[in-house]
Amino acid sequence: MNKRNVVLAFLALAALLVAPHFLKSYGLYLLTYWLVFILATMGLNLTVGYAGQKSLGHAAFFGIGAYTVAIMMKAGLSFWLGLPAAALLCFLVGLALGFPALRVQTIYLAFATLGFNTAAWLVMRNEEWLTGGTFGINNIARPSLFGMSLDGSLAYYHFTLGMTIIFAALLWGLLRSPWGKAFTALRDNPIRAESLGVDIRGYTLLSFAIGAAYAGIAGALFASLVQFIDPAPFTVGSSIMMYLMVVVGGPGYFLGPVLGAAVGVVLPEWLRFAQAWYLFVFGTAVVLLMIWLPDGLLSIPDRLRARREAREASAARSAAAARHGGNA
Repeated sequence: MNKRNVVLAFLALAALLVAPHFLKSYGLYLLTYWLVFILATMGLNLTVGYAGQKSLGHAAFFGIGAYTVAIMMKAGLSFWLGLPAAALLCFLVGLALGFPALRVQTIYLAFATLGFNTAAWLVMRNEEWLTGGTFGINNIARPSLFGMSLDGSLAYYHFTLGMTIIFAALLWGLLRSPWGKAFTALRDNPIRAESLGVDIRGYTLLSFAIGAAYAGIAGALFASLVQFIDPAPFTVGSSIMMYLMVVVGGPGYFLGPVLGAAVGVVLPEWLRFAQAWYLFVFGTAVVLLMIWLPDGLLSIPDRLRARREAREASAARSAAAARHGGNA
């Protein structure tokens, strides 16, 4: 990370620490909601953007994490037991879901994960003895930290921000390690990566498992944020929206989920002025964005740099041709 990016990161963090003090309750809730989806899509970005796998089942892991915490807290257990349980369960289920990726790829893998999401959603909806079915689970308590209650909106926002920063730092360290280079090699050229000794099987499974664990942690935070869950937020449509967040932000860019989640969570709220037309306006904006920026918003600096280098190369060729003509 260069000096400019470090400065921008500190400025963004300062803004996130100061801005909530000037927001009303709904604005603060929306900001916390955005942080939850940043954390969830960080995991999907690892699976899709860095490892190159196609997954349309991320909302299922999000739901598994939310229901794990809600069920355990309903049974009288602590949030701090439910959070690692949610992460571990999603890690194991993600590991199992990774096995189809060893046999099928691209659109076929996307359909396999879509089928998994549908099956998980049906369990959440129909197994009322466990999940409450369409009635859901309510009165989900917020945790306390070192004896301090996080019931307040501002306190829970700062808690969610801290969790997001911690897990972002862990993911950054992972991506900077040899594991991160192996994930990128798996995405760019699996055959070449395998010839260089990369365990394709192992890293494919890990990309799903770690991505799922991040979704599970985000789901646990989501459950305590809204304090009521039912199957509605965990449909295939939600998985497609999460995938869209990654693609719009920029798959394979570390900060892609930050911008992508803003487009998916905050932008629709800004478009409420359009009333019944806001979904049409939102959809049109996303389609146009994908036409002009197929690699996402964070590809803009790279595209500008490539154009500048192309102009400089063209100018250098023209100057060389002029010198050659003058010498002739």
